[in-house]
Amino acid sequence: MIDVSVDNAIARVTLRRPEKRNALTPDMLVSLRDAISRSYDDASAVLLSGDGKAFCAGFDLDLCRDDGPDQPVMRRFLTLLSEVILAMRAQPLPIVLCAHGAAVAGGAALLGGADIVVTDRCAKIGYPVTRLGISPAVSAPFLSQGVGHGACRARLLDSAQIDGAEAYNAHLAHILCDSPEEAKQRATDVVYKLTASEAAAVATKRWLSTIAPPNLAHEALETSRSLITGDEALDRLANVWKKP
Repeated sequence: MIDVSVDNAIARVTLRRPEKRNALTPDMLVSLRDAISRSYDDASAVLLSGDGKAFCAGFDLDLCRDDGPDQPVMRRFLTLLSEVILAMRAQPLPIVLCAHGAAVAGGAALLGGADIVVTDRCAKIGYPVTRLGISPAVSAPFLSQGVGHGACRARLLDSAQIDGAEAYNAHLAHILCDSPEEAKQRATDVVYKLTASEAAAVATKRWLSTIAPPNLAHEALETSRSLITGDEALDRLANVWKKP
């Protein structure tokens, strides 16, 4: 469910589970982490995108239905999500992410690992997991570097989703398009431009990572994992399954 191909100096990493709005499974996160961590000798930039109508709807919570009080599946979800974002930051090639349609919860967290984010005006973006008694703290070290501490606080504490235009104004996204189709094309155009200056782009990304490393990523992950076995999270997740 993660496709990888290289053509015209672009490494294309695509989430392919369109029937579930590319909702993530643990196996998908493992494949995504491995795809992002690869050395691409024939590529100069990476394009991360999603098939279908949305980039990513977050975790597939159906897999947590029988998780039990220790929440091993949710724990694995959070751990792998952190590993994927760290891999995105560590990838020497610049990463362009196309957040068309929707980037929610774990899908929104992936924006924090990208170098350039393209979205469309009506896309739904946000971190609604506090409604489930789960902390989005795992995203904080990455999000705060991109949008600043104040905007990071607002986004992670407010469970409401915002549209692509608001995400652009809050610096969650860097390029705003009028439609999902335009966002996909614009993301492709941007990544093609990056391939024209591989050495400069790679050196610049390396320097940016040096001056702004993802500090406290482990501590942030532990904050998110510490709550998932609490009464609030267990009760609210159980209510998800009761909904018709």
